[in-house]
Amino acid sequence: MGNISLPSILIGVAVGAIVFVILYMTIGNNAKKEAQRVLDEANNQAKNTVKQAVLDGKTQVYDLKLQAEKEIKERKSDIQDQENKLLRREDSLNSRDENLTQKERKLDEKVKKAEDKAAQLDKMEAELQSRIDGQIAILERVSGMSKEEARKELMDVVERKISDEMATFIREKEEEAKETAATNAREIIATAIQRYSQDEAIDRTVSIVSLPSEEMKGRIIGREGRNIRAIEQATGVDLIIDDTPEAITVSCFDPIRREIARVSLETLIRDGRIQPGRIEEVVNKVTKEIDETIQKFGEDACFKLQIGRMDKELVKLIGRMRYRYSYGQNGLEHSMEVASLAGMMAAELGLNQNLAKRCGLLHDIGKAVDFEQEGTHIELGAKIAKKHNERPEVINAIESHHGDVAPNNLYSYLVAAADTLSAARPGARYEGIENYINRLESLEKIANDFEGVDKAYAIQAGREIRVMVLPDKVSDAKCTMIARDIKDRIESELTYPGQIKVTVIRETRATQTAK
Repeated sequence: MGNISLPSILIGVAVGAIVFVILYMTIGNNAKKEAQRVLDEANNQAKNTVKQAVLDGKTQVYDLKLQAEKEIKERKSDIQDQENKLLRREDSLNSRDENLTQKERKLDEKVKKAEDKAAQLDKMEAELQSRIDGQIAILERVSGMSKEEARKELMDVVERKISDEMATFIREKEEEAKETAATNAREIIATAIQRYSQDEAIDRTVSIVSLPSEEMKGRIIGREGRNIRAIEQATGVDLIIDDTPEAITVSCFDPIRREIARVSLETLIRDGRIQPGRIEEVVNKVTKEIDETIQKFGEDACFKLQIGRMDKELVKLIGRMRYRYSYGQNGLEHSMEVASLAGMMAAELGLNQNLAKRCGLLHDIGKAVDFEQEGTHIELGAKIAKKHNERPEVINAIESHHGDVAPNNLYSYLVAAADTLSAARPGARYEGIENYINRLESLEKIANDFEGVDKAYAIQAGREIRVMVLPDKVSDAKCTMIARDIKDRIESELTYPGQIKVTVIRETRATQTAK
């Protein structure tokens, strides 16, 4: 260190400074170049960003334009559809207006014809009176008859003429009513029948209990007959044990007691313990189960028909109908079928469907107790309905569905029609051969009692009677009166399921033989 001179130091310092300056200038130039490059890149990126923004804006504007055009097109289409609908409605209104105008014109024509016909009738009445007066004068002058005698003779002639005219008028009006009403009635009834389908259950006043072996008959009879006496005493039925192999017959008019006895016997046979104490225990248990089943049958029927709220005791009576049969047709199924048909017809007519169903379901409710209490099922049913505060329509439907009381509302007519449909359709009911033959003979006898009837034939299993009349004694007009009178007598004198059609036939034959 001591050997280094000051000039040397200064020279070193100067050289270092020069080197530093050169390095600083070099670094500065590089920095300026980098800065310029970064600035150029930023400018280029900004230009690209602006171009992209402009392009995105144009794209968005184009999309908005397309959407606007689409909405305009849809609105134009909607407006066009509305205009088309308005045009169609206008055409429809014009057509309806034309139809109304035509109907009004036809109505005016009918009114005019009616007025003309009334005037013609007045004229005919005046002419008839004039002829009567002339006839009276002639009779008094020619025959020497008194005025009263001539009047009586003329009145007899006029009465016979008017009778023929009345018969003709009745026949014409019936045909006219049939043309206008039968079509609508058939459509309503056919619709109701098509919408309802129900299988039929057939039963009798006896039940058959199958046995596993002939030995079981002895066990059921018991020592000195104590078991069979215990069963009959506990159930109230008669057990018929005969030569029928492996079977016992349970006989009783009360269907519920018969069902209790049948189920009790089957339970005892399966259990094997048959003795008086066990018999009483089983019968009591089965009786409770049957009561619960009856209640459930009633509740299911009300629920299925959607009847609405109903007294619990009345529901139980409906369930009892499950074990009641009429001509082999199950009472509950028949009542439900009548309710369904009446409800469907009420719906077609715009009436209260639930009320119609209620009337139909309860129309035979008296049959639930008619084997226990005195009175017809109609009297008992009306009494039950009044006791449970049912509506007047329901009570009248019960009282009038067999014609005992005149119907006073549309629901009663619907129930009567539905009851006839349910009972009269093929397979719904059966009838004993003896009763069947008696009914056919009674039908033919009623028809043969009328004057002018030649022969009468009951056909189609007694659902139609055809009456042949003598053409020289019965006119075409009188045929209508005879058919009506036969119908009235059948309704008042006979009991029968369904309907009976009365057809009166008058035939004139002219025969010549060529020789």
